[in-house]
Amino acid sequence: MIKATKHTPLATTITGSLPRPSWYVANLAGRRFSMAMADLVFREQYTDTLAAHITDQIRAGLDILTDGDARFDMDVGGRSWFSYVAERMEGLEDPGLRPQPWTSPRERAAGDILHEVMEARLPFFVRGPVGRGGLEYARVWKAAQRMTHRPMKFGACCGQLLEVVVLNQHYASRRELLFAIADSLNQELHEVADAGCPVVQLEEPLLHYIAGHDQGAELGTELYIDAFNREVAGLRDKTEVWVHTCWGNPAAQRVEVATSGYEGALELLDRLDVDVITFEAASDGGAALPAIGQAVGKDKKVCIGVVHHRSLEVETPEQVAGLIRKALRFIEPERLILSSDCGFGRQGMSRMHAFHKMVSLVRGANLVRRELGLDPAPCLAAEQRYSMLA
Repeated sequence: MIKATKHTPLATTITGSLPRPSWYVANLAGRRFSMAMADLVFREQYTDTLAAHITDQIRAGLDILTDGDARFDMDVGGRSWFSYVAERMEGLEDPGLRPQPWTSPRERAAGDILHEVMEARLPFFVRGPVGRGGLEYARVWKAAQRMTHRPMKFGACCGQLLEVVVLNQHYASRRELLFAIADSLNQELHEVADAGCPVVQLEEPLLHYIAGHDQGAELGTELYIDAFNREVAGLRDKTEVWVHTCWGNPAAQRVEVATSGYEGALELLDRLDVDVITFEAASDGGAALPAIGQAVGKDKKVCIGVVHHRSLEVETPEQVAGLIRKALRFIEPERLILSSDCGFGRQGMSRMHAFHKMVSLVRGANLVRRELGLDPAPCLAAEQRYSMLA
């Protein structure tokens, strides 16, 4: 259901995460969100962080906001993106320091930053039937949406990415575990949609990582498509459903995979039961845009990253506008959404860098909006009259 972006050509947003304020030092530390919100120190730091994230996005002029992934703990290399789910779902327990189930040569090499990231992953065992447990996604979304009237997107790690980093000691096969996770998360996501969430975003199905390289694999592209569609089944009747794809962000690094581009996965991604597909485009100058425009069906919108999440250099509005113009050669403006390539990370860059990337995103979009005869978005941060030097 095209809901949040229905009447907004060139709608702007970010993927999800924003750098943590330096004073936000509390963590959930395995607690359920509702229990942590009864802790006065956590509640104050968490709600103040939401207010800071939301205010920055409004000042920048974004159309669709996120909570900055504020629920995730400050940990090594963004571990909490996975562990928030694993720590709270039924059937998963006992994380510990042990060999990882899925590694690249860099991740195995001591002295590499990705090795340090993987040392801290601490995979969980699956020791019983998987259930949604205490994820409390609806409560997390409500805590942010009640601070603004602008649409608040809710994003979360999808089930197949969780399955690949846990150690199965209960189910007869990985397929059985994968579908059990998908069914549990589907229940959780329906609760978020029923609460009124205008955009639900599932992050990083594995299709673009394994396309063309899954021959003989225990789990292949067809199974991943089935599992993803099972996870989002029925959601499009209630809310706008996005799938986010990129090339990773552990400790602001690109994930090491055999695949180098999206082209081999586009037909597969188009078969996902979603309204919007996101792509990393800023990092390579939109190299896949011609193929994306041709492969993604007209029933879906396309969201492209126009600012890079792994670079500290802030793009100029003109650079952003140039990439948007390139995309418009292949994708209609009413189907095009503008974002960051991935999340800015809770520790990958400073708040100042992330804020000005958001501002450049909106200023660049406004340049193109004016060229198309569309109304520009208000961008308080770019109002010269409010400069302290004016």
